[in-house]
Amino acid sequence: MSDAPEPITSIITPVRLEYDFTAGAAATMFLRGLAQRKIIGARSRPGEPVMVPPRGADPRTAELTLEAVEVSDQGTVVSYSIVRVPSDNIPFELPYVCINVLLDGAGLAFFHVLQECPLDEVRLGMRVKAHWAPDDQLDTSVTSIEYFEPLDEPDVPFEEIREHT
Repeated sequence: MSDAPEPITSIITPVRLEYDFTAGAAATMFLRGLAQRKIIGARSRPGEPVMVPPRGADPRTAELTLEAVEVSDQGTVVSYSIVRVPSDNIPFELPYVCINVLLDGAGLAFFHVLQECPLDEVRLGMRVKAHWAPDDQLDTSVTSIEYFEPLDEPDVPFEEIREHT
């Protein structure tokens, strides 16, 4: 049929989702810690990796996470991405850098944003620290950490972070 219309190959549909989130015991512990400038993770037993943010169970073993552990607000960049696409709910000026930071004392990397660093200076192994919100803006939210910023410390060798990249 030569007069058949062209097939539709794509459509654009604006979508907005609103939902309530019940944090649960592990996430509640983590969020309450942030309101006090503390980063609280959890592990299933001594010697196991500390998960930040904590989960109710270790995803590797399904064991319940029983031990709360406070970790440092300093860590090492183990992966990063330069973001050049705008988003209505992200207040950072483009381009900006998202990082996975392995906090000192944690066994799993934590996702956040890096600021106060030129894009061409971001690198694996870079040492960073949390830049906390002012006291009057601390809340039970990850926004209590406004962003991470570079530390004036030597980089961690790749061999020491390889398993986290």
